[in-house]
Amino acid sequence: MNHLKGMHHVTAITSSAEENYKFFTNVLGMRLVKKTVNQDDIQTYHLFFADDVGGAGTDMTFFDFPNIPKGTHGTNEIYRTGFRVPTDAALDYWVKRFDRLDVKHTGIQEQFGTKVLSFVDFDDQQYQLISDENNKGVAAGTPWQKGPIPLEYAITGLGPITIRIAEFDYMKEVLEKVLLFREIGQDGAFHLFEVGEGGNGAQVIVEKNIILPPGRQGFGTVHHAAFRVEDRAVLDEWTQRMESFGFRTSGFVDRFFFQSLYSRVANGILFEFATDGPGFMGDEPYETLGEKLSLPPFLEPKRKQIEGLVRPIDTVRSTIEFVKE
Repeated sequence: MNHLKGMHHVTAITSSAEENYKFFTNVLGMRLVKKTVNQDDIQTYHLFFADDVGGAGTDMTFFDFPNIPKGTHGTNEIYRTGFRVPTDAALDYWVKRFDRLDVKHTGIQEQFGTKVLSFVDFDDQQYQLISDENNKGVAAGTPWQKGPIPLEYAITGLGPITIRIAEFDYMKEVLEKVLLFREIGQDGAFHLFEVGEGGNGAQVIVEKNIILPPGRQGFGTVHHAAFRVEDRAVLDEWTQRMESFGFRTSGFVDRFFFQSLYSRVANGILFEFATDGPGFMGDEPYETLGEKLSLPPFLEPKRKQIEGLVRPIDTVRSTIEFVKE
């Protein structure tokens, strides 16, 4: 069986595509590599923020569903998204940056022997920077070369996601017996699992939590998390594997930028399996990634209708010179 290769992307929900774009571009210094729409709900923007070239394992994506209420955090949810930075010194830089830009954060802490820095955005979406200082495993991505963050401190990809779950034993069994993760650490109610090559880019933290009420999805919460597979052939293997364990799946889904499979693996937890390619460079040049409304070929005939449904958002950055600060 071909193991999962690590994190592919995390998709969350925002109250404002405009504010979301500003936060990820100007505060976090991640590159918008695709401005498109939710393929299942074409009135909803879908924004992809990633590394310099939109590499698999580096992107955080957002839906802005019209009129959706604010979500609430609790148990049975993908609670926090991690981002990798190169060193412990990078975390010191981010503390100062967050203080200057009034971003709420916890200060630098340690989790499973690694330095981390938790913070939130304007929607109370939960994030965590994690240091790659002593990391081994899945390679990091390439920081946005022309972004506002000095390259030695910049975000290079996804780190561990954190899942809160009431039925921990069940989640552990799913991760280990079905998804082929292995548990490598425990810190109180928190358990660390990794897959494939391991390291920060291939880890999941699971918190057993039977105290909080279930989280409610809405803006400020994660919609789903995706894991990398090599190609369509491996994706088909995972379809067969999931169904052999009795999980219902979406079956094969062609997202154009990658190919996917979805399965709800536990109460409140939706996982996706996604291929590494084709990627985000096929329909836009490197220099202007994310600046136009990009539609997959099967939605292109509806472009006029879609452009009438979504309001314009100015995402042009190729004419802007960001000062690294």
